[in-house]
Amino acid sequence: MKTSSIIAAIACTSASAFAPASTARQNTALNLKVGETAPDFALEDQNGKTFKRSAAKKPLVVYFYPADSTPGCTVQAKAFQEEIQSIRKEFKADVVGISGQGAESKQKFAQELGLDFSILADEKDAVRKEFGVPKAAFGFLPGRVTYVLDKDGVCTSVYDNLGDAASHIVKAKEALAEMKPAKKAGFTLPF
Repeated sequence: MKTSSIIAAIACTSASAFAPASTARQNTALNLKVGETAPDFALEDQNGKTFKRSAAKKPLVVYFYPADSTPGCTVQAKAFQEEIQSIRKEFKADVVGISGQGAESKQKFAQELGLDFSILADEKDAVRKEFGVPKAAFGFLPGRVTYVLDKDGVCTSVYDNLGDAASHIVKAKEALAEMKPAKKAGFTLPF
């Protein structure tokens, strides 16, 4: 009996190993949808400071990632770091990353990469659950989802893609650009 259970387990895991990898956006049941107000939360960042979502009175990119110091998450954090100054200057927005490791892990990760934005410790995944971030990789990994919120905390964009970590910055900037008010035509007097 044990032998047949082991063989069945190996067969199931082997079959999934040959399944085609997909980096396309998956259609998942996300709890936070475009047009809804994001849950309020307060989490500790890598510097021991508490970040509260409702205190951010500007557009905010909230990205959930699986774990600190892993290859994909490092790529994603570096991509956001490369664009953080332009996000702040051009869109008057900010960025926070959230995963389930503690503040000590966040501090190490931020120092390794020289991050100039907050990464927040959601140790019991309470905020991840409030946002409804789905699990990835057949439920084995925490998902990688980016939300763009306007200055009132209303969700304007949701991007879910575990496989292409770097694409999250592109999608976030596109969403921020859509929120940016259009410049008025004509000219203004200098006085």
